[in-house]
Amino acid sequence: MTMDWQSRLREKIRNIPDFPKLGILFKDITPLVRDPATLRLAVHHLIHPFVGAPITAVAGMEARGFIFGSLAAWELGVGFIPLRKPGKLPYDVQSVSYALEYGENTLEAHIDACGPGDRVLLVDDLLATGGTARASCELVERLGAEVYALAFVIELDELGGRQRLSPYPVHSLLHF
Repeated sequence: MTMDWQSRLREKIRNIPDFPKLGILFKDITPLVRDPATLRLAVHHLIHPFVGAPITAVAGMEARGFIFGSLAAWELGVGFIPLRKPGKLPYDVQSVSYALEYGENTLEAHIDACGPGDRVLLVDDLLATGGTARASCELVERLGAEVYALAFVIELDELGGRQRLSPYPVHSLLHF
């Protein structure tokens, strides 16, 4: 019997208990990205709703969003915008600070990474509480661009991230 594409992806997600702190069940995507067939399958389904859409760039959140975001940008034929942790970008930056489910963080982008007229697809590996994604939307909009949609490989439904991202369109491949 042939597995459907979601089952093929799901079997490549490894659960790591108590990482990065006690009580967190970390969804490890490294087995998925290690396997070329499932990596290709994930990227295909991640961008599928956006093929032909008026997207001008893909932004990925550090660090695992770089993996899927850069591949999505390549497949969509648009540029990639890295949303980085503080002190990693060499040029003038715009920044947004936000709360995580287990701490606080800040994201930065070059001030010329995008601007008016740009429609940006935000990509990350995981949607949990939505803090990182919401901050990413705010950062892109501070730069003058429009958030077209957000796409995630995994969504942890019980943490309510999708609701926090309303009214932005959200596309997730796997729900846990």
